Amino acid sequence: MRKPTRHLLRRSELATPASNEHMCEVAARAGADLVFLDLEDACAPAAKESARTTAIAALTQLDWGNTIRAIRINGLDTKWCYGDIVEVVTAARDALDVIIVPKVLTAREVWWVDVLLTQLEEQLGLAHPIALEALIEEAEGLLNAQEIARSSPRLEAIIFGAGDLSASLRSRVDGNFQPVGDYPGDYWHAVRLQVLAAARAAGVAAIDAPYPGYQDEDGYRRAATHASLLGFDGKWAIHPEQVPVANRVFTPTADELAEARAIVADYRSAEADGIGAMGRDGKLVDAALMRHAANVLRRADPSNDEWAITAVKASHE
Repeated sequence: MRKPTRHLLRRSELATPASNEHMCEVAARAGADLVFLDLEDACAPAAKESARTTAIAALTQLDWGNTIRAIRINGLDTKWCYGDIVEVVTAARDALDVIIVPKVLTAREVWWVDVLLTQLEEQLGLAHPIALEALIEEAEGLLNAQEIARSSPRLEAIIFGAGDLSASLRSRVDGNFQPVGDYPGDYWHAVRLQVLAAARAAGVAAIDAPYPGYQDEDGYRRAATHASLLGFDGKWAIHPEQVPVANRVFTPTADELAEARAIVADYRSAEADGIGAMGRDGKLVDAALMRHAANVLRRADPSNDEWAITAVKASHE
């Protein structure tokens, strides 16, 4: 039976061509939190339909362990989109956890996929609804990110897609989607913050963009760290070697977890004595800091009620 995915980690989302059987096998063993078999950009037009068969076999026959199994369909404006959804869902059934919708422009596009899935699930008698993730990678989609993030109860994450977005914005960038000339500050900061705020307001995960330089581990680590510090839940990986880097960066350290739990314990102890704020190691501990502690606990294990209970209590104080 397929597992619910809303409260699972999404530190690493690994892309792999759906048309390549060997790469699908490698991806299943990569240790990524989510792997999506790509029917869109990674498949040539002549291979898109046959790639569905390869993807179905990979989803249903490989051992994925705890990895979330996903596909990225072709865009709604293409002739392949409908077939991607109907054929893969019908054949893979409960072996498919998530569908990633590319180049989303409006909330209505997510709604269309939702309605089609609802009909398929009823017809096939699937045990759980298939989740959705939406790629924000067009100028119009960026402007509508807030509505897209709230578009469907199936939607569990929005993804910042720097490649197509830079093309949509006509940005002058290099192969890693960074400005080709001197630019004051982080070129993508405002966009990342917009995507992140839309995700947080809607209560869904935020996934950072891919880093095409897969042999540049330090560069990928820096990009992942910047996204993590801002608040993103995870990062796209285009190569299996990027997966362990993302998993480490987006996992709290033992010291961070110990500090978060100590803050919660000290605050609750003071609260029991009627104290609403206290000093700890020369710093003020109040309800706001409790929310930060809850975020650390959530990053460690989104399925654990510990962080949720702490966050709810803190938000009402």
